[in-house]
Amino acid sequence: METVQIVLDKSLLRAADRAARLTRQNRSALVRDALRQHLQRLEVAAREERDQKGYAKQPQTRDEALAWEREAAWPQQ
Repeated sequence: METVQIVLDKSLLRAADRAARLTRQNRSALVRDALRQHLQRLEVAAREERDQKGYAKQPQTRDEALAWEREAAWPQQ
């Protein structure tokens, strides 16, 4: 691991310390977890945007959509 220095305003630091206590981890672990989650959300958003652009360039045909709707149908009870 590398040691880094970051600057936080007082209210954010207090909130981070409270959250660290509540989750029973130290401040560094809390920040690492938060950063990992944020980076994961950014990656998901980038993939969704990429998919959206792809579907916009080549939209599904009506027949393709109907085939998937049959697959997604709830079973009869």
